[in-house]
Amino acid sequence: MPVLNYLTRIQFDHGALDQLGKELSRNTCERPLIVTDAGLREVGLLDVLLSALPEGLPQVVYDETPGNPTEVAVLTALELYHEEGCDSVIGLGGGSAMDLGKAVALLAVNEGPLERFDPLQGGARLIRDTAPLIAIPTTAGTGSEVSVGTVIILEDGRKATFASNKLVPKAAICDPDLTLGLPPLLTAATGMDAVTHCIEAVLSPVVNPPADGIGLDGLHRAWRALPRAVEDGTDKEARWHMMMAATEGALAFVKGLGGVHSMSHAAGRLSDLRLHHGTLNAVILPTILRFNRPGSEAQYERLATAMGLASGEELPEAVAEMNRTLGLPSRLGEMGIEASMIEDLAHHAEIDLATRTNPRAIDRHQFAELFEQAL
Repeated sequence: MPVLNYLTRIQFDHGALDQLGKELSRNTCERPLIVTDAGLREVGLLDVLLSALPEGLPQVVYDETPGNPTEVAVLTALELYHEEGCDSVIGLGGGSAMDLGKAVALLAVNEGPLERFDPLQGGARLIRDTAPLIAIPTTAGTGSEVSVGTVIILEDGRKATFASNKLVPKAAICDPDLTLGLPPLLTAATGMDAVTHCIEAVLSPVVNPPADGIGLDGLHRAWRALPRAVEDGTDKEARWHMMMAATEGALAFVKGLGGVHSMSHAAGRLSDLRLHHGTLNAVILPTILRFNRPGSEAQYERLATAMGLASGEELPEAVAEMNRTLGLPSRLGEMGIEASMIEDLAHHAEIDLATRTNPRAIDRHQFAELFEQAL
């Protein structure tokens, strides 16, 4: 039976950050912990946020979010949350900062460790509530500001997805102005993350027609706006459409994701390589699109229409060409993945939550073959 949940209050437009004070007041956030990263402090976006806080509100900041958020970082931020007597969280940044903020909000109310809440083990039912969280994206990719999930690398090395309606932020402030000037390659990688979310959500076998419609609209926007945003970082209209596409991608993947994310999560947990999630998705997507086509022909036609592809133009080749146009890698080998890693990667991909909603069943041996094809 379809379960249709869209619970986030979203302030969306250029200048939406001006609504931060209202959202803090509305959610009774009197002492929030601001979770961000050192890069946003360096480029001045943290200062932009701090200037938008109501006068007199404490400025408690954790800015050590790693590129792929870890359980260790979550616990460090949680300690600061308790030491400073915080009552809420503001997640400022890309998916990493917002995901880390979600995990802090989770453990602020529920006794850990994080692995207790693994949905693959029925842990989602253990989540009583979370501390209020306001999510403010500074990239247009993950859609974590509206999603039901958070992805954290646990201390045992697994990159685990935690999913629950209680992890949806109380409010999202989506201000495309915060993405102006984002470097071209980061714009490209995060944008292809949004594209992947839209595509995998539509291909998921879970029945949710509204989510399909949202995913197709997000794909329509992203496919046209992303090259413009990469070419001109000051194009406000392109940035608006990319942020909307990112938000829509996450609203759509309430249906679940698929094999692209299973593989990218497996590779993203390799701490020595520190691979970017969106770039991994972009590189892996053509391989999974070739694998998933049998049985999904009708969905592929809808995706091709949303992308505006010419008759006979195939999705995998169109995505590969888009990657080339954006300057992204074409093979996993270019990112440091080696054949000797495949057995371990295939194991972690097989047990990933996203594998459950891929339109075709994939076992460990097939994942190994897919990694080889993408290498």
